[in-house]
Amino acid sequence: MEVLIIALVIILAYVLGSVPTSVWFGRAVHGLDVREYGSGNPGATNTFRVLGTKAGIIVMLGDVIKGLLATSIATLLMRAQIINEPNLITYKLIFGVVAVMGHIFSVFLNFKGGKGVATLLGMMIAIHYEVALLCILVFIITLLVSKYVSLASIIGALAFPSMLVFVPRFKTSETLLIIFGFFLFIVILWTHNKNIKRLIQGDENKTYLIRSKKE
Repeated sequence: MEVLIIALVIILAYVLGSVPTSVWFGRAVHGLDVREYGSGNPGATNTFRVLGTKAGIIVMLGDVIKGLLATSIATLLMRAQIINEPNLITYKLIFGVVAVMGHIFSVFLNFKGGKGVATLLGMMIAIHYEVALLCILVFIITLLVSKYVSLASIIGALAFPSMLVFVPRFKTSETLLIIFGFFLFIVILWTHNKNIKRLIQGDENKTYLIRSKKE
């Protein structure tokens, strides 16, 4: 029975991650498909560029919530005594990763999707909110300085496992968490491979969190 429940939760986590927040929001509120504009990517970054800051924030929060909810199901299973507390982190990682993969390979978009950064952030908040909040700070500072969302995403993703290893306050004995942290950083690198090429060539699009009134 427990195995069946966990299998169903894995499917649920994938479906949650697959929800194409930017596409559905863009169609419902603005009457357009963000995939047909800007970079063509169905993610929060392209939504910021195409639909503006307000829409971008809404979509980003939606993507964060997907990862947060999927990962947090593990806590509910523990409280229902379906999984044991020593295995909690393992199941959080499993459900969170499945949600991120759902965002990248959405069943609603013919197994195509965004880069998974916001959904990954939601997963990290559910696992270790203090480190996750610091990663958000790293992301924002990097974005404000560089104006590149892709670079900020990569550095923010690297900050998570790095803090678990090098910052005394956050050091953990959960080796699996550290391994998955670096694994997910590699996933972010992979999903941003085109952005990295554009960064090297100096052709990457810039995103401004704060715009002047003239713009």
